[in-house]
Amino acid sequence: MPTAVLVDYIDQHRNRFGVEPICTVLKDAGVQVAPSTYYAARNRPPSARSVRDAELVEDIKVAHKANLGVYGARKIHAELNREGVLVARCTVERLMRLVGLRGIPREKTSKTTVGDGAETERPEDLVDRKFVASAPNQLWVADLTYVRTHAGWTYVAFVLDVFSRMIVGWQVSTSMRTDLALDALDMGLWNRQRAGRDVTGLVHHSDRGVQYRAIRYTERLAEADAVASVGSKGDSYDNAMAEALNSLFKAECIRNPLMRPKGGWKNVGDVEIAVAEYVDWFNHRRLHGEIGLVPPAEFETNHWATITSERYHETPVPTGTRSN
Repeated sequence: MPTAVLVDYIDQHRNRFGVEPICTVLKDAGVQVAPSTYYAARNRPPSARSVRDAELVEDIKVAHKANLGVYGARKIHAELNREGVLVARCTVERLMRLVGLRGIPREKTSKTTVGDGAETERPEDLVDRKFVASAPNQLWVADLTYVRTHAGWTYVAFVLDVFSRMIVGWQVSTSMRTDLALDALDMGLWNRQRAGRDVTGLVHHSDRGVQYRAIRYTERLAEADAVASVGSKGDSYDNAMAEALNSLFKAECIRNPLMRPKGGWKNVGDVEIAVAEYVDWFNHRRLHGEIGLVPPAEFETNHWATITSERYHETPVPTGTRSN
């Protein structure tokens, strides 16, 4: 263990226990540090590296907490560099180990679906596990997940744009009826239409959940000139990107100590507030490795700026006009 860490530890407890007793206990625990070593380190001017490390540790802690405590070394490194703090990834890894910071691991979750009303025949799988798009609003994926609360089960629906990884629509409810999924879809369509973006020809992909095969749902897609696509029964890989979002949501929000209310999730209201906060962070601040370690909103903004620039340069300059 680095001497600087031991010195900090002794400093924290010396007034209560004294330096020599602490060194004795540490020695018994297999950590060799003599009182003379402690005093020498205390009186020695800090090295340039230790000063830099101390500064970086504070930057790392701030970035880690600001991002819900979910980032590992790779994304902390990317976040610091985006903020102008130039540091090697290996240094971030070393300092995160030193202070005990780590990312949040994901766990595989199961799912349940319950529907209501008439259903359509299962649409064709137009995606075939190829979750790629060259622009926003070409391919959306949708799925449901659940959260246990003190008041009972709460269900969450998400709609994700494959191109940018942006959550375009979401909804929370105590029921898994069609309205849950339909409200999330309506939010996505409204958000895109409000931004002046055309969704004509959009492919909407989901699993075989009855909510997504309900007539009301498919009618809403038809009204938006979107096409339904459905994966095969019982195969999570056919809707892998939506399943991955559910896994992220469970790890980064529901099981995250920084998001979880003291005493646990009480009811649907608790979950709805947390989902709203999570989606805002997910879309506007979370760094996504699949799109170059930038947030979805930034990725889309850059895309539309590029399209606008290309159209500007392609517009022919009128000839035969006089300038004053």
